[in-house]
Amino acid sequence: MPTELCDRLGLTRPIFAFSRTPAVVAAVSRAGGMGVLGAVAYDTDQLKGMLDWLSDNTDGKPWGVDVVMPAAHAGDGQAVSEADFQAMIPDRTRAFVADLLAEHGVPELPEGEEAWHGLLAWTEERTRPQVELAMSYDIALLANALGPPPKDICDAAHERGILVAALTGSVRHARKQVANGVDIVVAQGTEAGGHCGEISTMVLVPEVVDAVSPTPVLAAGGIGDGRQVAAALALGAQAVWTGSIWLTTQEAAEDTGPVVTRKLLAATSRDTVRSKAISGKPARQLRTAWTEAFDNPLGPGALPLPLQWMSTAEATSRIHRHAAEHPEGEHPLVMSPVGQIVGRMNTVRPVADVMDTLTREHEEALARLNASS
Repeated sequence: MPTELCDRLGLTRPIFAFSRTPAVVAAVSRAGGMGVLGAVAYDTDQLKGMLDWLSDNTDGKPWGVDVVMPAAHAGDGQAVSEADFQAMIPDRTRAFVADLLAEHGVPELPEGEEAWHGLLAWTEERTRPQVELAMSYDIALLANALGPPPKDICDAAHERGILVAALTGSVRHARKQVANGVDIVVAQGTEAGGHCGEISTMVLVPEVVDAVSPTPVLAAGGIGDGRQVAAALALGAQAVWTGSIWLTTQEAAEDTGPVVTRKLLAATSRDTVRSKAISGKPARQLRTAWTEAFDNPLGPGALPLPLQWMSTAEATSRIHRHAAEHPEGEHPLVMSPVGQIVGRMNTVRPVADVMDTLTREHEEALARLNASS
């Protein structure tokens, strides 16, 4: 299964795995792939603890960190404080969120309990400290979403022997990333969970491969089967970038939570929607009462990044806390980013089992092709 890029990184399986759960990241890396920790939801103190843990639990195998430095957001190019961002949130949106929670009986947080941080690392100013921290560790990869990483960050990574990857949903953006010094382009189709474009993986991957050659390309979007790994390599990708399939692994159970896990296991590939309801930029997620409310043309609609998350962070905290207290309920507002591969995520399995299944299915696909030639 190894490719030229895998050999360069010391991987024995062409599988990159994005996850916000360190245990998933470590398990994938120990199994011969590349685990990549999603950092956007963590402050630098939290991130340091996770990086320390990964350093001690990856058995010397390569691993990476994924950050978000968007090419554009509200207040872009200005010195904007968190208070300034808060002032940009319309009263109509605040009232809409309050009414939505009341309609579904979601209580306030207990006194003294803090909500999830409203701004997160959605801007370059907040992400740079994460990047500096991550590059102080022995990581093999720094990945960026929602735009090309700044050239000075690419240069700093290269000085430390760290490869830089960036996600894209179009050929135009892929070329910009390579021009900024990106080493690996992740061509992510619209089937993907989280932020994604409008072009399907099958169409996008060969377009990007041809456009940026010889820069290596990873195929992303709706991949969770070894046959898809084989198809991605046949399209010219040197590995696959996966994310959604790790949400229902045993290692992710605590982070995903029982309510979201139950929803994911029950969902079909038709139960996702590309919506701005989470961050203000199009992201694929479970179709819920939350997405329907924000996608309703009669409502206020989603705000631009990072205002959408800031306007709903407390609400999201309240929703998930309420769900945790009543795990057997319906919880129509409980949301999760996930791709269309959710239709195949039907059981909770350990990461090692998922990796072995992907490998076996890939080998079986190749054997069928060779037998028919």
